[in-house]
Amino acid sequence: MSRRCALTGKGVLTGNNVSHANNRTRRRFLPNLQSRRLYSELLGQPIRLRVAASTLRSIEKAGGIDGYLTKLAPADLSPELLQLRKRIVAAREAKEQV
Repeated sequence: MSRRCALTGKGVLTGNNVSHANNRTRRRFLPNLQSRRLYSELLGQPIRLRVAASTLRSIEKAGGIDGYLTKLAPADLSPELLQLRKRIVAAREAKEQV
């Protein structure tokens, strides 16, 4: 399992620890990844994802995982998330026709 956000692609960055004497040693900046079950209102089921904490805030701002995935461009999603997005869009269209 890679240290990468499933939705935004945020991953590990590298840099330096710099001491008072200006000695530099390499270090890694790890993303704040959380394993979460996000509930899809349209599908009526939870979705398990490994996302960054900043992405969770973006999901809440978009009105949930359904709104967030529909706002993203399909080219930015992995094949699994693209299938999920298609299911959400189909469920939204079916709900609007009723």
